Amino acid sequence: MLKHGKVGNLLSISNSLVKCSSCGGTVKSQREGINPIAKPTGTGCVECTAAGGWWFHLRRCAECGHVGCCDSSPNHHASKHAASTGHSIITSFEPGEQWFYDYRTGEAFDGPKLAPPNSHPLEQPTPGPTGRVPHDWQSRLRD
Repeated sequence: MLKHGKVGNLLSISNSLVKCSSCGGTVKSQREGINPIAKPTGTGCVECTAAGGWWFHLRRCAECGHVGCCDSSPNHHASKHAASTGHSIITSFEPGEQWFYDYRTGEAFDGPKLAPPNSHPLEQPTPGPTGRVPHDWQSRLRD
């Protein structure tokens, strides 16, 4: 347990264990596969950004913070990340949405607070990013 009772300077030890660098105490994550201190990898889909692509909605890996596009997006990078890494739990990275989903079990659930930011910037459009979304984007979405 944390000696000071506060969640201070936390360092990840494993998938489910977090250690405070201030007091040396540890806290167990509420659920395997969720690391509350992992920060998002950016404000948009990592792979789409690198390739000059676009996305519909964004999802954040609850274990490592990877931001990928949803399964309705042309490239569904969030689920590809889950399949390649074994990180099965995601959360929405859309403003105002606070849900978690486990690809492995198909279960949607409420989860803990994660390291901010918890969504892409409000000024970033959906779909996004600005300037890369094709005029016929709706016809390109996957079911």
